[in-house]
Amino acid sequence: MKHTYYIKGMTCNGCRTSVEQKLNAVPGVKTATVDLEKQEAVIEMDHHIDTATFAEALPDKYAITEKQKTRNIFSSTTRNNAFAKAETEKTKLQQLKPLLIILGYITVATILLNYQRESWNEAMLDFMGLFFIVFSFFKILDLKGFPDSFRMYDPLAKVLPAYGWIYPFIETALGLMFLMRLEIPIALIVTLIILGITTVGVTKTLLDKKSIKCACLGTALQLPMTEATFIENAIMIVMAAIMLINLI
Repeated sequence: MKHTYYIKGMTCNGCRTSVEQKLNAVPGVKTATVDLEKQEAVIEMDHHIDTATFAEALPDKYAITEKQKTRNIFSSTTRNNAFAKAETEKTKLQQLKPLLIILGYITVATILLNYQRESWNEAMLDFMGLFFIVFSFFKILDLKGFPDSFRMYDPLAKVLPAYGWIYPFIETALGLMFLMRLEIPIALIVTLIILGITTVGVTKTLLDKKSIKCACLGTALQLPMTEATFIENAIMIVMAAIMLINLI
């Protein structure tokens, strides 16, 4: 018999491999195949194994639930699709809550630091500096898992794996440069390059409609790759471009 399960908590190929190994080690399981993009596992077993058994076999960071096949002959396909879409959007918004809160705090901090200044050019530098420092902090929390997650959508990290390891430190350096006003033109150019590359990967992921996790806040917070990720990068790129033009 074959059953399909949803698995939450996987952020990289290392997670997928670990989950697959744990599931295959459960007595009675013939084969367990895990799909990272769909966050699903298809398990073929000799006899019925309850979900609790699989949950015990997995580390606490993962949550497993069986995918139920539902039938509703009284509802139209259009209505079902609309309901599913609404539920998906709601879930995305809930998952993006940490990102929105962090951006809100950075914005408030920037306003408090600059509300008495006549020019808001300095405010943009402070915002970008705080942005990089905070976001790099979350990435450094899991230096082991971040590169694998980042490599799933960043074009340069796919070609050059070492780039994923040094990326958090590049962000830290940029944050300090902006806050301390050190070599601002160089910091702006580097910002445009690294975020431009990432945005290309994000755009491709969104166009391909792939369901993967965004590594913008590392792997500590589970964030879906959505249009919000694109907007987040776009804001930083626009700010960097404006500042660079003002300096020329």
